[in-house]
Amino acid sequence: MKNLLVKAHTAATLHTAALLARLDEAKTEIKERGDRGDGPVPTVIIVVAMIVGALLIAGGLAALYAKANDKLGSVNLGG
Repeated sequence: MKNLLVKAHTAATLHTAALLARLDEAKTEIKERGDRGDGPVPTVIIVVAMIVGALLIAGGLAALYAKANDKLGSVNLGG
């Protein structure tokens, strides 16, 4: 049992050291290359396209609902 705990502790220490080394590499890379984020123009284009698509879908559903409602309006339900 003691040997297993020593192995687990060693593995955890090695993984921690590797993660810290990778984090330092990432920080250095970010400082050298700068921000890699998307530009504001493509983001605005994507958001506007999503809104237009949603409005087209909602308009289509509203038109289908209105068309179905007209057909159902003439149905006699026996009331």
